[in-house]
Amino acid sequence: MLDYPLIWGFLIAVAIFAYVVLDGFDLGIGILYPTTKDGDERTLMMNSVAPVWDGNETWLILGGGGLFAVFPLAYSVIMPAVYAPIIGMLIGLIFRGVAFEFRFKSSVERRPFWDLSFFAGSLVAAFCQGLVLGTLIQGIDVVDRAYAGGWWDWLTPFSVMTGLAVVSGYALLGATWLVMKLEGVAQRHFRLISKYAAVILIGFLLLVSIWMPFINDNIMEKWFSFPYLLYTFPVPVLVAITTLVLWRGLMNKANYTPFLASLVLFLLTYVGLGINIFPYVVPEVYTLWEAAAPDSSLKFLLVGAVVLIPMILAYTAYAYWIFRGKIKSTEGYH
Repeated sequence: MLDYPLIWGFLIAVAIFAYVVLDGFDLGIGILYPTTKDGDERTLMMNSVAPVWDGNETWLILGGGGLFAVFPLAYSVIMPAVYAPIIGMLIGLIFRGVAFEFRFKSSVERRPFWDLSFFAGSLVAAFCQGLVLGTLIQGIDVVDRAYAGGWWDWLTPFSVMTGLAVVSGYALLGATWLVMKLEGVAQRHFRLISKYAAVILIGFLLLVSIWMPFINDNIMEKWFSFPYLLYTFPVPVLVAITTLVLWRGLMNKANYTPFLASLVLFLLTYVGLGINIFPYVVPEVYTLWEAAAPDSSLKFLLVGAVVLIPMILAYTAYAYWIFRGKIKSTEGYH
């Protein structure tokens, strides 16, 4: 018999990861806007993701909508705890989307306003996503199957730190994406930015790794006791190896290696986060099975997922394949 809550937990985790890495690098491009004052270079930055940026957010809808439909109890507990950062994220995404479209049609005099909107929207959206992540990791107060915390529980030193970590991670994804897509002076500029972003991100990863075990005893046990060490120890080892590959790729002026290494680095940190949380969907409160909808509902939804997810994957792969290669001019988005 199929374990439907486990299957759906995996599918939602995949959808969230797909959103993080795909929308992460175009959020990172917005975060990096202030690093250049050249209008043509900013146009190149935006053109590098123009054909794919809106499709990336499909995964956000799948992840959020899937949580609502598949784990309604978890949704009803998590959302009240993070309403403020979720609303902030949505406002940021709206500002970024509007700026994306309007910048190309505005006059040269008004373009700085849309540049600022694109930067601010990207920064706010990324930071709020980090706040949500930090809130989930540090735990949510639940009484009688309902959120029992306060309005400001999401705002803590730890959640602020995870917010900054996500911003730095997206900046690294954006910078290495631009290294892969651009040429000449612009490419050299973002290769240098990638080095700074990598150092900052690794610093945050070390800080998170040290801080998290002290938040929860179960996390401490998973990372520092036997037999859990057998499957947790490879994660930091692989992170160190991937960081070395990333740095060597930047130093050797590789085009593709830095971005691919950044993706692997995100995957490994995501796996580490999964190790900390599993089998809970609301950490230390509700497991996947306790928060899941009835199996009959999960079966019905799975039929739709089996049809739609391959279609989304095919469209995404096709879009990235068609618009592969370097961006060679400031033309290409209208």
